[in-house]
Amino acid sequence: MKTIAVIDDDIHINDMLTELLTQEGYRVLRAWSGTEALLLLRTETPDLLLLDLMLPGLTGEEVLPKLEGIPTIVISAKAAIEDKVGLLLGGAADYVTKPFDTQELLARIQVQLRNGEQARPACRKGAGRLRFESLSLDSASRRLTVQKQPVHLTRTEFTILQCLMENPRQVLTKSQLLDRLGDETPDCVESSLKVHVSNLRRKLRAAGAGDCIEAVWGIGFKLRPGAAKT
Repeated sequence: MKTIAVIDDDIHINDMLTELLTQEGYRVLRAWSGTEALLLLRTETPDLLLLDLMLPGLTGEEVLPKLEGIPTIVISAKAAIEDKVGLLLGGAADYVTKPFDTQELLARIQVQLRNGEQARPACRKGAGRLRFESLSLDSASRRLTVQKQPVHLTRTEFTILQCLMENPRQVLTKSQLLDRLGDETPDCVESSLKVHVSNLRRKLRAAGAGDCIEAVWGIGFKLRPGAAKT
């Protein structure tokens, strides 16, 4: 299930968008100010964000540069060409002028989500043996060794590490990992994902691999080279 954050201080529009997106099968996060939006993004990583500009506290223009890695559709009553051009060049993925047609907005959302999937690194079920520094993971037998010593992992921990080792130079978003874990742990959510990653990191440190899984704030996780030497 894709997650979309709605950031709009207009209660009517916020409620309408939330109902519309929920009916379309999306998980919806909500905030009513720029400051509240940034607080929300400390604990959540949506697949897409709908952003109003005229927000209390931090404005949409001030929030936008802080949303690196999250496709953002600006929804605003500002209709001037210079406003649209400036925001698109400033990082917005798309711009929709109020009032808007809901079917057009849904189509634009689908396009951005599709583009986001194409731009993200693959996280597919692998086969054979994967290696990263002292880590050796056998996908067939579902076994991990660190410095040739076996390390017991739960099924969920194994899948998380497998996904990271399949993409050793990429940051994998929480949404990507949750999508992959849907096959292994259907009830896994972002809060429990953090617990699984924390347990996995503890086991790898104990085995001598160091802090080889790095948390990328607000986005997800990646493998960190040279961790065992630090």
